Amino acid sequence: MRLRTVTVATMLLAGISFAHAQQPKPMSIEVFPFELEDKSAGAGIIPPDEHDRRYLSESAQVAKDMLSQSGRFTIIDVPAADKQAAPQYGLRNCGGCESQIAKGHGAALALLGVVTRVNRTEHTMFIRILDAETGKPVLEGFTDLRMGANYGWPRSVKWLMTNRILR
Repeated sequence: MRLRTVTVATMLLAGISFAHAQQPKPMSIEVFPFELEDKSAGAGIIPPDEHDRRYLSESAQVAKDMLSQSGRFTIIDVPAADKQAAPQYGLRNCGGCESQIAKGHGAALALLGVVTRVNRTEHTMFIRILDAETGKPVLEGFTDLRMGANYGWPRSVKWLMTNRILR
């Protein structure tokens, strides 16, 4: 019985070492600024404010941090001078143009997050990762209706990254 335990333990350790040696190199990814699509009744009356911009920025940072910490991705940071202006209606409406922008910056993948404000206390969120070479989706995640005003957006990113993107 002891020999069997030692053999199984040795096989497991060898398998772990072999698996570790076979891990692929991290993929480079550009995380674009998260966008707000305001579908609330007040959209035409109340423009995005400093709190909305803050939580969109925090949401993108949560995505970057979680991707980096997973060990599977290397974040491509683009200097502000190299950032292209988003199309008038946002990257979310340009037919996947973020993949070509990311490719131009040397990234293999492009991540775009979109917060849809349903009203001032409810939102949904969509995250898509495109292959920069082909423009085809690699991963996508969508939250159902989530409670919480703009301060809840970074938590929605964490949920999506944990339960849809990085699982």
